[in-house]
Amino acid sequence: MFIKKNVDKWNAYQRTQTDDPDETAERFITLVDDLSYAKTFYPKSKVTRWINSIAAGIYQNIYQNKKEKYNRVFTFWKYELPLLFKKYHKTLLFTFIVFVLFTCVGIFGSIKDESFIRGVLGDGYVDMTEENIAKGDPFGVYKSDNPFTMFVWIAMNNSFVALMMVAGGALVGVWTLFSMWQNGLMLGCFQYMFFAKGLGMKSVMVIWVHGTLEILAFVIASTAGFIIAQGILFPATYSRLASFKTAIKDALKVMIILVPIFILAAFFESYVTHLMSNTYGKDSKEGMPVWASVIILGLSLTFIVWYFVVYPIRLHKKNYQLQNDSILKIPLKQNEVV
Repeated sequence: MFIKKNVDKWNAYQRTQTDDPDETAERFITLVDDLSYAKTFYPKSKVTRWINSIAAGIYQNIYQNKKEKYNRVFTFWKYELPLLFKKYHKTLLFTFIVFVLFTCVGIFGSIKDESFIRGVLGDGYVDMTEENIAKGDPFGVYKSDNPFTMFVWIAMNNSFVALMMVAGGALVGVWTLFSMWQNGLMLGCFQYMFFAKGLGMKSVMVIWVHGTLEILAFVIASTAGFIIAQGILFPATYSRLASFKTAIKDALKVMIILVPIFILAAFFESYVTHLMSNTYGKDSKEGMPVWASVIILGLSLTFIVWYFVVYPIRLHKKNYQLQNDSILKIPLKQNEVV
């Protein structure tokens, strides 16, 4: 009865804003009263958290001109993006599981039929790789006479592919899923090709120097695509158009952090992977120590897991919330809103 009596009012407060200070004050007082009642009798209800979030949004609008302690750029990277990812952790987990599944399909298909590899990677690429292996230079594909040109091309190409993955969400995620299917199959076939030749661990030390950031960034880009698809298919209490606009905004924020990640991955592929390919090739004296590859790989994986998974959870546990692009630290004590 409590919900039935007030739900229309709460929906109206959430969907429409007012510039009238008296109306704003009345809404805030009403919400605080409702929240106090809800926390007293239904402290663990989802509705209680919903009322709290609406009240917190109004509170933030009242004090939106208050001078911030930190500048906008700092808060964006330290709070806003991690809290945004906490909001979509289930989507990120779904995307990661699907991509791993597609990669396993590529590995399984390669095990069952070697011609499957050629069908996915192409005869030219497979023949070139086998020729390099026969010459004792298995990772010669990563050698280039002009590393800088290679760096620029890889950074631009990967960023474009990621952008297409994100934009594919507008087609309710169909194109995003297809891109994941292509990349997952290619990764599975490519990696199996080296393991089948007895070069498995060497390929990990060479390829995953840049591949850790690159592949996981594609997973995150696919997550952004599914965020858009989710906004279209599951608008929740918002109108479908409003939900779609919010999803687009969130997806574009994700793309902001992907750009520097792709630039760093391109730098590793053009310069560091080049050195590691020498380590296991004919020019081993000009190569890079294996321990350096392990450190780069480990730091890359640690950064991705920490920033996109662990750190957002820690912020959430400290009661940080993202409301209308503003950062709030909301205590959840009995009868307390902000």
